[in-house]
Amino acid sequence: MKESMTNSIKQEQSHKTHELQNQLSQCTNALESSEELLEFASRSMDIKDAEEFTKAARQIKDRVTMAAAFRLSLKPKLSDNMTHLMVDFSQERQMLQSLKFLPVPKAPEIDPADCIVADNCVTVAWKMPEEDNKIDHYVLEYRKTNYDGLPRVKDERCWEMVDNIKGAEHTLSGLKFDSKFMNCRVRACNKAVAGEYSDPVTLETKALTFGLDNTSAHLNLKVEDSCVEWDPMAGKSQESKVKGKENKGSATPSPKRTSVTSRPAMGRGSRDRFTGESYTVLGDTAIESGQHYWEVKAQKDCKSYSVGITYRTIGKFDQLGKTNISWCLYVNNWLQTTFAAKHNNKAKALEVAVPDRIGVYCDFDGGQLLFYNGDTKQLLYSFKTKFTQPVVPGFMVWCGGITVCTGLQVPSAVKTLQKTENGMSGSSGSLTSVAQ
Repeated sequence: MKESMTNSIKQEQSHKTHELQNQLSQCTNALESSEELLEFASRSMDIKDAEEFTKAARQIKDRVTMAAAFRLSLKPKLSDNMTHLMVDFSQERQMLQSLKFLPVPKAPEIDPADCIVADNCVTVAWKMPEEDNKIDHYVLEYRKTNYDGLPRVKDERCWEMVDNIKGAEHTLSGLKFDSKFMNCRVRACNKAVAGEYSDPVTLETKALTFGLDNTSAHLNLKVEDSCVEWDPMAGKSQESKVKGKENKGSATPSPKRTSVTSRPAMGRGSRDRFTGESYTVLGDTAIESGQHYWEVKAQKDCKSYSVGITYRTIGKFDQLGKTNISWCLYVNNWLQTTFAAKHNNKAKALEVAVPDRIGVYCDFDGGQLLFYNGDTKQLLYSFKTKFTQPVVPGFMVWCGGITVCTGLQVPSAVKTLQKTENGMSGSSGSLTSVAQ
């Protein structure tokens, strides 16, 4: 605005200067004409000839009549417009003088040693390189990645933002750790401007993430993402579909079996992995080492389900817990509720209420399998064994459905319980075995 007004003033000044110069030139010409007229009138007084004198007098009269035109031309054209160039900036000057200019905040510093990753929460802490009491809030950005080190330009995930953080730390809760690492960065903001982002740090967010292997599911199970449901008509519809394939080429599969019947021929061919009354589905990731944790939540109307682990060599007719290579908790809500731990066809009744969520903790190297109340982290039962082969999560469902939640870290409460009780006993006892 200042530049625009300055240009306007300069243009107006140039225009008015030109007009004044023209008026000055006209005034000079009028003055010369007046002096010439006076001199001519003085000479006319000496004319003796009456005719010549009359002629001279008429010329003088005509020239004096033009005086009114001269006066009009001499009127200052700029006098009425000069006030338009007067601009009063006194009020604006006072406002500017009362302003307090804030400098751009410096970038905060994040120390990975001060950050905490636990219970699927990430607490990011930072500090300013020098004290700045003008900081109004902070902005935190984070994104998941499978690459260690600095963020990559062509990373597959975008930054997510948390704004208006008042303190020098923030906790991201309820995360699913479906990637190996997380990048974090933060910047400070005052009332005027935001500063630069800090150097990003990379925090490890390792946890077991697996899906349900649809190719291993019993024909009567419908598998969608992390959910598995009982479908009593699926096996019959599959058999009738195969039998009537030649003369019923336009038959439409049941909408409940879309996720199964629409799979490639290879997937359908392997759906006899479990058959008979072994309504089982396995996880698609084997556990060969380390400590891992996942949870299972059953539907309210689910009549029967089992949660546990098994070797991949489990037979197609075998049920979880009825062999020496599978361990599980079994819940039966048919007629009356039964809650038991099962292994090698032996069952141990549990004298506790069935929780809404069952947590499964597997310490492969330590040979431990423990089950917890997912909400309270109360130990339900523990198995002590020696794993001689990789194990996979296993699930059995009849009349209902369950949802599997993965990408979870081993909860701090579970780790604490392991230290205090050495992982050997639970509220309902423990069972020791060796599986070959």
